[in-house]
Amino acid sequence: MQQIKIYKGVESELGTLERDINDWIRESGVRVIAITGNIAPQAAKPPAGPSGGLTSFAQSDILVIVTYESDR
Repeated sequence: MQQIKIYKGVESELGTLERDINDWIRESGVRVIAITGNIAPQAAKPPAGPSGGLTSFAQSDILVIVTYESDR
């Protein structure tokens, strides 16, 4: 039976998210059928001071869905 595992992270922690997913695949021994992902860009943060203008962007949310099968 196919199942899913969902991972959520932020743009600045992609390496950690990748490691977590790869570790889970390796340790669980599942057969991965598909991996899909989505990035949700965030709106610009308002300026901190009186100078005006947009100065930075909030980190984007990352969602990864792993579809897999397991013998367990």
